[in-house]
Amino acid sequence: MSELVRTYLLQTEAEKLEYAEASPAGLAALPPSYEREVADPVAAYADCTTLLAMTEQGPVGVVIVRVDGGEAEIKRLWADPNLRGRGLGSALLDAALALTTGRVRLSVWEWRAPAIRLYESRGFERVASWDDREGLICMERPAETLPLR
Repeated sequence: MSELVRTYLLQTEAEKLEYAEASPAGLAALPPSYEREVADPVAAYADCTTLLAMTEQGPVGVVIVRVDGGEAEIKRLWADPNLRGRGLGSALLDAALALTTGRVRLSVWEWRAPAIRLYESRGFERVASWDDREGLICMERPAETLPLR
């Protein structure tokens, strides 16, 4: 799981350089706020449920969801870019949503159009931001959204 999270976070930092013109700090190192997730994911996600997508080669995707009472937050969702388009992200998101009964929220970078389309296909709507980072879209899936099945 640690390697999946590291890959996801490094990809995000590379995309920030490409799309948001962030200052290049070197992609070998992650910002300190992310290092804790990679160094000790068990502690970083102690209050979360982690689901992995697996193939015969090993883990190829991850979703991390925190359920708190009747609400939930998708903290991380990532699928190996080499396997995208095969439904991994959809399957991971659907599995995470199956754990929830109430409102679900998440944030996504504005340049991740395929992810935004996936979220919208599952009933997520854009809402006022709870995060002040430029380019981050906040989305919620209302509690009254019908189940997937």
